[in-house]
Amino acid sequence: MDLLIEKVGHSYGSVEVLRDVSLDIPRGQIVCLVGPSGCGKSTLLRFLGGLEVPDHGRVLTVGEPPADSLNPLTYVFQHFALLPWRTVEGNIRLVLEDHRLGRAETEAIVADVLARTRLSEFRGALPKQLSGGMKQRVAIARALAVRPAVMLLDEPLSALDSQTRELLLDDLVALWTRQPFTAVYVTHNLAEAVRLGHRIVVLSRRPGRVRAVVSVDMPLAARSLGDPILEAHQKELWDLMRDEAMAADRELIGD
Repeated sequence: MDLLIEKVGHSYGSVEVLRDVSLDIPRGQIVCLVGPSGCGKSTLLRFLGGLEVPDHGRVLTVGEPPADSLNPLTYVFQHFALLPWRTVEGNIRLVLEDHRLGRAETEAIVADVLARTRLSEFRGALPKQLSGGMKQRVAIARALAVRPAVMLLDEPLSALDSQTRELLLDDLVALWTRQPFTAVYVTHNLAEAVRLGHRIVVLSRRPGRVRAVVSVDMPLAARSLGDPILEAHQKELWDLMRDEAMAADRELIGD
């Protein structure tokens, strides 16, 4: 299943946040959204997930989700949204409870995502016993459990320290390498974008428009911290954003 954004525009009251945004999200790719603060990245993600409807334009799904997909679109947020009284396994089971699955199928799904996210030995732990990185890994496992056609990730690593962020980037790359998935990934971190993105969409400052789309033609598994090609792409992105990021920062200070 592909996603197609056609001429989307939106305002909140008198504030225009997005204008004439068109973009395609092809299956099997990770598309990263970057841009100055307030440019509408998270708003665009909500439109993709159907949480809001834009004032103008439309978001289309093209093709069918996989036959075994329980939720075609699923979110991973910055804050882990784990139920504190449920174990790791219980938090993952939560998203399966509204689906008519047999006990054996549920057990198989839970065991699979625990193994894929390296959480099997922590299945009985409560969230308070886990580090921030482990909590986010549970959130990712929970998203994978519904076999989504598209994962929508809204700054999922921004609350984590740099070492934990690098480990989880490695985890996401390993997950995609073993079984490619489609994702839209919102981030302020350009190093994350060049590490994960097959394509990186640069939005202008508010109202957000597509200023550029940068493709990174390097296999995800071959990318590493400090790679000169990735650093060159990161500089390219910053050169595209610098002036508008400074202008957006001045606007925010003035609010």
